[in-house]
Amino acid sequence: MNEQFSDDIYGRARVQVTPELEAYYKELETLGAGALWTVANDIEPWEPKSKSIPMFWKYESLRHLVLKSSELVTPEQAGRRVVYLVNDNRKDVSAAVGWLYTGIQVTRPGEFTSAHRHKASALRFIMEGEGGYTVVDGNKIILEVNDFVITPNSTWHEHGVDANGKTCIWQDGLDIPLVNALEANDYAVLEGTQELAAPINYSPMTYGGTGLIPPDKEWDKPYSPLFKYSWKVVYPALLEAEKVNEPNPFDGIIMKYTNPMNGDHVMQTMGASIQLLPKGFKGKAHKHTGSIVYQCAKGKGFTIINGKRFDWKERDIFCVPSWAWHEHHNLSETEDACLFSFNDLPVIEKLGLYQERIFEENDGHQIME
Repeated sequence: MNEQFSDDIYGRARVQVTPELEAYYKELETLGAGALWTVANDIEPWEPKSKSIPMFWKYESLRHLVLKSSELVTPEQAGRRVVYLVNDNRKDVSAAVGWLYTGIQVTRPGEFTSAHRHKASALRFIMEGEGGYTVVDGNKIILEVNDFVITPNSTWHEHGVDANGKTCIWQDGLDIPLVNALEANDYAVLEGTQELAAPINYSPMTYGGTGLIPPDKEWDKPYSPLFKYSWKVVYPALLEAEKVNEPNPFDGIIMKYTNPMNGDHVMQTMGASIQLLPKGFKGKAHKHTGSIVYQCAKGKGFTIINGKRFDWKERDIFCVPSWAWHEHHNLSETEDACLFSFNDLPVIEKLGLYQERIFEENDGHQIME
């Protein structure tokens, strides 16, 4: 809690405990009730408060263990062979930060997972390999490094790697903790594999044109019809934007992945962004509601979160909890850096819960611990 706020003022709960009150509280407890003033200051904080802490997962330390999992269990045994990343303060709900889950999945050539679906929404960011693919509601899509892929809630989906491909590793992101907290999750498995309902890469080839959508196609789903956002399109778009735009002081050149039909977030409960930090970029600090998981897609740099510095390079993953001060820096004076991220902002924004604050001291930069 911010030190400028005090609970010892009119309007905040400040009842002094007495033996009589203690007896009263115990009597209420036997009836499944309680006195609001005993918990009011905790459940109504002065500012947003996160249970999560900043976390950093170094890829070079995890990679061999991710690969080792492919020697220990098969996709058939595991369902999905994933090393999940958990926040030290969110182990009870298997969350990486807030109500978001993330993990690193590995698939060898010739392997595939069974088709399944769940109420939780899911996304992938491709880290390594060749010949990987996903099938979403009958749409088979070929995966390449740094592609961003969505599998919206309740869509049938499966993943695999062609027999002549190379071992693929990608980051999974899901809102499993959120959907479980709402007591609304489910899971189903399809016997065998899906029948293809369209030509391979139909979705990105139909809806992936920059600023172009087909006027003769109907789409009535609440999520994007573009299931893959190709790095070969995304990165050049960042470079073009950099030529004619001043960098955002906090995030550099940042772009939101969108539903091409309406410009909204790609899915109802999770959004994603890609940002380019120009060479030598020194971002200023701000904080906002909403939890974010980052992966470095290109370059190297560091992020300061609540006064603590985390140095990252390609494939490292870290998280910024809701309402945590954070600023991004590119360590290179000659090369840009890129950060992929996914978030719970669609939920935060639709519920009217988004707020932001700018760090105004020290020219906008945090003092490190």
